[in-house]
Amino acid sequence: MLATAGLTLLALFASVALTLAGQGSPAAVAHLAFAAGVVPLIFAAMLHFAPVLTRTGEPGRWPRRLPSAAQIAGLTAAAAMQGLLPYRLLYLAAFLDFSLALALLLWLVSRARAALGGPHPGWRWYAAALACLLLALAAVLAMAMWPGQWPALRLWHLHLNTLGLVGLAALGTLPVLLPTACGRPDPAARGWLQSRLWPALGGALLIAGGGALHGAAAIVAGSALLLAVLLDLLRQWGRHFGWRALLGDGVTASLLAAGAGLAALLLAGLAHGLGSLPARPALLAWVFGFLLPLVSGTLSQLLPVWRWPGPQPPGRAEMRRRLAAGGGWRAAFFLAAAALALTGFERVAPALAALGLLLFAVALARAIRVRRA
Repeated sequence: MLATAGLTLLALFASVALTLAGQGSPAAVAHLAFAAGVVPLIFAAMLHFAPVLTRTGEPGRWPRRLPSAAQIAGLTAAAAMQGLLPYRLLYLAAFLDFSLALALLLWLVSRARAALGGPHPGWRWYAAALACLLLALAAVLAMAMWPGQWPALRLWHLHLNTLGLVGLAALGTLPVLLPTACGRPDPAARGWLQSRLWPALGGALLIAGGGALHGAAAIVAGSALLLAVLLDLLRQWGRHFGWRALLGDGVTASLLAAGAGLAALLLAGLAHGLGSLPARPALLAWVFGFLLPLVSGTLSQLLPVWRWPGPQPPGRAEMRRRLAAGGGWRAAFFLAAAALALTGFERVAPALAALGLLLFAVALARAIRVRRA
């Protein structure tokens, strides 16, 4: 888990640095961040939370290898897109990722069936997110057979990755992760997860289908569905935990910023569906305002646990404290970068995002110096 998290951060730092320097093809840089960084981290988070949601034992040896294998596939895809490897290896990497996602989905289903007294509804969000990833990767394989459909398949692939895989995985994790970060349970989380999955999944599929078929009505309807689900979650958090408490902790502030960034992205998606906003600013806003605070906030909470699993040693709390330090400022820089990207300042926005990542790197450097005792 720690190796996966480390390589994820390296991939994100490298992609932001390449964007600032204007180096690398946009597709290769994007896949460096997403396929080599975010997808393996999502796999690792699912492996971490699935035993809790299903009340089963820790993952065995082969499931724990899935994130590392996904990282190899992601690096292969990025290198093929950049021309460092033969382009046909892109399809091999997609097939490998497809196989890994299918294996993780089957493992997750087996854990849910083995759950004592029925699993927590959060596992279904992970299953839906993996199903979206499988559909997105199937589109890549279909590009090789039907090159004439490449533009439509590319948009289907893009939206199912950004809103299907990452969006659903995040919305399935945040109702469990944020109360853990607060140190207080949320009694409404289980009911929310149980009742909001189908509207969220339907919204993601509508946006993906509308993007592929240039259906503005489907994009607007899907964005509205997802936005309603997200705003309901944010309202629930504010009522139960209080906005001041959420903003006062660096971890919860980052997770809250990720929710706000996703809401802004969905509003941008409405504008894009109506033809008043190009795709590139919306994609940059997704990275800066949603993905970066989500990853930094999630790792701030999970890295201490992954480093020292089991009964809580004194060092874990200190490591978490150091990772949380400055989380509010990081979140502000990420959201400001997203706002600048949406308003046309695409050259300035990566610099603010890089500043937020730099602050997280400083916090991480301080945190890894903490000893167990």
